[in-house]
Amino acid sequence: MAKNKTRATTNSVADFIDQIPDEQKKTDSLRLVEIMSEITGQPAILWGPSIIGFGSYHYKYASGHEGDAPLIGFSPRKTAISLYICSCDEDSEKSNLAGLGKFKMSKACVYIKRLSDINADMLSNIIKESIASVKRKYP
Repeated sequence: MAKNKTRATTNSVADFIDQIPDEQKKTDSLRLVEIMSEITGQPAILWGPSIIGFGSYHYKYASGHEGDAPLIGFSPRKTAISLYICSCDEDSEKSNLAGLGKFKMSKACVYIKRLSDINADMLSNIIKESIASVKRKYP
């Protein structure tokens, strides 16, 4: 079975954030580190080359594929900040996202341009729900 490419590293999160050329993304990334560290009680860890994660969990799919992933995380990509949040309850996810603000979404990512585009209280609620959801699914 192939190994996961995205694994926790010992690379410096501060150095990674420092090299972000966009000053707004850099500022928003530092603030997201504060928010997510406070909520999880975990330090920021660089997963792979560009994901800043907090905590971890072990997953195993019915196919037999298994691995570790950050409990919550984000990545300051060129076009948007990808928030890696997961809710195993789609109804709960939809109601939480309703008041978030300006964003785009895929299966497990919420994409924002800047933190000022979203409601910080709703973001905190979504992060907490995401963590609880992952812990329920992968105890």
